[in-house]
Amino acid sequence: MTLLIIVIALTLAFDIINGFHDAANSIATVVSTKVLTPFQAVLWAAIFNFVAFLLFGLHVANTIGTGIVHPDVVTLQVVMSGIIGAITWNLITWWFGIPSSSSHTLMGGFVGAAIAHAGFHSVFYSGILKITAFIVLAPLIGMFVSMIISLILLNAFKNFSYSGVAKNFRRLQLFSAAAYSIGHGANDAQKAMGIIFVSLIAAGQLTENDSIPFWVVIACHTAMAIGTLLGGWRIVKTMGMRITHLSPFSGFSAETAGALTLYSTSILGIPVSTTHTITGAIIGAGAIKRLSAVRWGLTKNIILAWIITIPITSLLAALIYFLSSLMFRL
Repeated sequence: MTLLIIVIALTLAFDIINGFHDAANSIATVVSTKVLTPFQAVLWAAIFNFVAFLLFGLHVANTIGTGIVHPDVVTLQVVMSGIIGAITWNLITWWFGIPSSSSHTLMGGFVGAAIAHAGFHSVFYSGILKITAFIVLAPLIGMFVSMIISLILLNAFKNFSYSGVAKNFRRLQLFSAAAYSIGHGANDAQKAMGIIFVSLIAAGQLTENDSIPFWVVIACHTAMAIGTLLGGWRIVKTMGMRITHLSPFSGFSAETAGALTLYSTSILGIPVSTTHTITGAIIGAGAIKRLSAVRWGLTKNIILAWIITIPITSLLAALIYFLSSLMFRL
């Protein structure tokens, strides 16, 4: 029971770190366009991160809990090793201001620890393939939808003055930021729910056929909201100011595109990276003005971080699993 409590505490700690690491996803655009102050933005995002559980089912949580690693090979040591590996990489990328995916750190850690424990047959490769495919698809969908929204709005407001458009979209950005924060909460908080759910199964507290307890839902959304309130200012600077210059108009387009993408994937139960999604949407909103508006050199570095996240966290978690096995034997 003690190890189960430690694992749950670590998972909620990961959720808090996920919140401040990925706070940039929810607030970068609305802060960089000066629609809200940083504190107002994180408070706004935290509120809508929390209420997401009222609007969406737990499809993503079920995918993480039982659709990536065979539940019968999961032990609390496997979960603990995966979570520690994910937290380690999240903190490293946060320190250097790299908007990597908390979702993929979690998946990589969970998979790496499971393979270290039970071998390569312990994972569902179809589930992993679906998630890794969205490393490419999520930012592309976000970018494409953002460009479509931008084109529609440009035509709809072509006869309006720049100052009038900016004034209207400063107001509209409040709604698009809220919509995106709901999508962020619906997808990202559910990943921690899935980990706690499979931990309870491994500890014999639940079976695969049970529902995820309500206290788990509330605890994970609360942790995510707390993390968002802490903010992730290093990554906010990268996302909101260094990829491309954002106006209220382009910020609204990016947030709306990101929200639509996250709603669709949450309903389908696909654990996508909110970081990848909003990065693609921001690039789309910038590129619609001109391709040179996007700092492609920085973008290439971000994409490299995306590619190496799953392998690195898998190796980290496997190493932590082997080290913890040695400690338990002593």
